[in-house]
Amino acid sequence: MSYILIPVLLILMGLTAYSLIKGIVAFLKTTKIDLETGEGSTATDMQLAQNKAMYARIKYQGLAIAVVAILLAVTR
Repeated sequence: MSYILIPVLLILMGLTAYSLIKGIVAFLKTTKIDLETGEGSTATDMQLAQNKAMYARIKYQGLAIAVVAILLAVTR
């Protein structure tokens, strides 16, 4: 069972890191747009992308924690 769950855990960890980086890039683009234009209203699309990426990060992180809990339960 652990031979299946460990690769799943690694994939979820990679997806978590990818979503985190994607959200940080969207945040930096939002900040750059705000600084260049002086307005906060032009960055709504980037803010939505940032929120979407961060929600995905939370989802993958939760799934990774569930896999770790299953691994701990199986190995005991």
